[in-house]
Amino acid sequence: MKTGLENQWHHLSTDEVVDRLETTVGRGLDGPEVERRTRQFGPNALAVPKNKSPLLLFAQQFNQPLVYILLVATLVTLLLREWVDAGVIFGVVLVNAVIGFIQEAKAIKAIESLSRTMITTATVLREGARRQIPAAQLVPGDIVLLQSGDKVPADLRLLTVKELQVDESALTGESVPVQKDNGTQPADTVLADRLNMTYSSTLVTYGIATGVVVATGNNTEIGRINELIASADILATPLTKKIARFSGLLLYVILGLAAVTFFVGVMRGEKWIDMFMAVVALAVGAIPEGLPAAVTITLAIGVSKMAKRNAIIRKLPAVETLGSTTVICSDKTGTLTQNQMTVQEVYAGGDLFAVSGGGYDPEGDFSREGEVVVAAEHPALRECLLAGLLCNDAALMQGEDGEWRVEGDPTEAALVVAANKAGLERQTLDGEMPRLDVIPFESRHQYMATLHGGPESPVVYLKGSVESILARCRYALSRNGEIEPLRNEAGHRLAEEIAAKGLRVLALARMEGEAATEGLGHEDVAAGLTFLGLQAMIDPPRPEAVAAVQVCRKAGIQVKMITGDHAVTALAIARQIGLTDAGKQRVTAMTGRELAELSEEALIETAGQTPVFARVAPEQKLRLVRALQASGHIVAMTGDGVNDAPALRQADIGVAMGITGTEVAKEASDMLLTDDNFSSIAAAVEEGRGVYDNLVKFITWTLPTNLGEGLVILAAVFAGAQLPILPVQILWVNMTTAVLLGLMLAFEPKEPGIMDRRPRDPAQSLLTGELISRIGLVGILLLLGAFGLFEWALAQGRSLEAARTCAVNVFVFGEMFYLFNCRSLRSSPFRIGFTGNRPLLAGVVLMIVLQLLFTYLPVMQAAFGSTAIGMGEWALIVAGAGVIFGAVEAEKAMRRTR
Repeated sequence: MKTGLENQWHHLSTDEVVDRLETTVGRGLDGPEVERRTRQFGPNALAVPKNKSPLLLFAQQFNQPLVYILLVATLVTLLLREWVDAGVIFGVVLVNAVIGFIQEAKAIKAIESLSRTMITTATVLREGARRQIPAAQLVPGDIVLLQSGDKVPADLRLLTVKELQVDESALTGESVPVQKDNGTQPADTVLADRLNMTYSSTLVTYGIATGVVVATGNNTEIGRINELIASADILATPLTKKIARFSGLLLYVILGLAAVTFFVGVMRGEKWIDMFMAVVALAVGAIPEGLPAAVTITLAIGVSKMAKRNAIIRKLPAVETLGSTTVICSDKTGTLTQNQMTVQEVYAGGDLFAVSGGGYDPEGDFSREGEVVVAAEHPALRECLLAGLLCNDAALMQGEDGEWRVEGDPTEAALVVAANKAGLERQTLDGEMPRLDVIPFESRHQYMATLHGGPESPVVYLKGSVESILARCRYALSRNGEIEPLRNEAGHRLAEEIAAKGLRVLALARMEGEAATEGLGHEDVAAGLTFLGLQAMIDPPRPEAVAAVQVCRKAGIQVKMITGDHAVTALAIARQIGLTDAGKQRVTAMTGRELAELSEEALIETAGQTPVFARVAPEQKLRLVRALQASGHIVAMTGDGVNDAPALRQADIGVAMGITGTEVAKEASDMLLTDDNFSSIAAAVEEGRGVYDNLVKFITWTLPTNLGEGLVILAAVFAGAQLPILPVQILWVNMTTAVLLGLMLAFEPKEPGIMDRRPRDPAQSLLTGELISRIGLVGILLLLGAFGLFEWALAQGRSLEAARTCAVNVFVFGEMFYLFNCRSLRSSPFRIGFTGNRPLLAGVVLMIVLQLLFTYLPVMQAAFGSTAIGMGEWALIVAGAGVIFGAVEAEKAMRRTR
């Protein structure tokens, strides 16, 4: 038997397929052959790769330079018998490890969720008998019977088809069910256009069919997606990359300074045990113990803010990644659009009417050349809308929440809503013109017809494709409702013009007389009909998505549409939402077929320049994301279907739809949209930028303390002086100020104009040269203040404990004043105000109280080696902090004037 993915099953005739698979259409496979093929191909189930053990996964969370530093700090504090401090530092390490473990474990669930989608049953022919079997037992060559409501159990080449429609949205992104047939198709037909194939895990919405299994398990199209998910890289976020680089650099700096300190001290004749304690103090001072906690808490606060704006973050680093985003790749249906087909234009009686209102809400007007008209006063318009309402099986209803919903086909629903906007109601009309008979829609005829009993004589209404309806019409309804000869060419030309705008066009007609009084057949409506007009519809853009796209573009973020829908429809929506530059006269879209012909190098160049990609396959979405990342972009990808999962996982941030998204897409994502709305992504980007700003503010605030503490120890060693600050005092300063002062920057409001800025260059360092120089300035000022006041106190005859208490307070109050500098890295606090962050003010008050306890409470004095100091010392401490504040503001003012 010849089988495998190398065969183009859609390109072969049904006889060739059956022959290659060595099966029989009317009988199927027999028992021994099924067993042989099961051994050859395995079960019809997706292989779930062996994952790392939970213990190994947890252990890997500690494999980071910053964690090494914190573990060293824990060990050092244990050696100093500072049990509480050691417990606090290790607790920070442990909490971060647990969070990382949970995040990675959730990501692995994507493939497991995908595997669960294939658990179903199948109706097969075996040995000539119809049987119900678990889908996992299917093998290539099995003859499968499909009917409405079935989940397709494997990849099938259709053999016989009767009005089969399949919802393939989860696999291809197609917005409406696909009409299937069993004809042969060209070899290069893209996945979404293979009408003679059905694929595993898609859903039969209408009709019946017989197909032969051509692929099972991992050889199916959904199996290929399974492999793509497994192959997609789990990328480090911009923040984690920068923190890792920063931590690695910090590790080497600390080790280098510690070695130099120890060597210089020993060479000066100091005792090695004293130098060891100095090195311990230096290491503890240089380690930013509060950084991991600050990062985690700042991101968690960002998560809370985003949740209020309909964006649920599943993985903490995704908060910051949003702020770094340079490209958003968005699905079309339901994200940029309303996922509600809406009639936008009606052609009747020689006039073209625009229809206002969107979605299924039956509120809207009809206008001609900008002037609102009443449909009841235009016989041709009213009759065209009436035909769309009566020749229809959809129903419109309003839920308890006030939302309008439909039952039935979205295209038919659009016709119902359009008629309702004209005041036509189905309930009333069904009483006046009850339906007597119907010709259901069939793909080979391309129309639907209904017979209604009118007050005077029966009437038949038809709706269908322009070609099928116009071919049956001899007359047309004029503007005033009179019958006139049909100008067929004009109707075709107008339909083509409307379709070129991306709208789906349906033609409507009627027939009156005695021909259909005893029932309705195709021969009754073969000719002599009266053409009523055209109704053109589209799934319109969400108004808020249009605004959000403009916000993103203003913020320097590219927005690209990647959809499984047709190129013409995608382009129409792209124009309406403004995906192109204002100066561009022509928007281009690349199809999946064109994309497949590009090399990786060519795709990298093309991906950045093309705004719309249509009819793309799952692996092509993955290629597009990788190509954009290869250009240095930080990519956010939205999606809701199984076909989106590989790209969602590969993207720097995957965004799944919370309402319509499949479980597979949700598990592969970093963020869920609770309203499936693109505007929520733009809001989340804004919050992400604010989170990143606050993280940089915290780092800019905390590092001068670590630098100053390290420099104080170095200065003491090089000067052969007593240590101005002890390791346990350094831990006190670092941990209390990080919690009560630094973390309050996480609550800092977003600065004005945050979405007017260009995205950060992904290659840009965590700290710019400007911020590094500021950190150095403050670190040196803290060194001068602490060491200078320490030596002054000793010179004044104060005790060593009092001198060290002064040095500790210089650091604390210097950080406190510098905190207000860091509320904005460029603007003055006199401009933005001092009271805009209430948690920060509360933290400052608590820190002052705590520092007074540190200085005057006997228990604290015994624990930390502090002692009471006088008002003269306090005046010098506050003056030194004021110098730091003034120096930073002067530096910022100089930079602004440049």
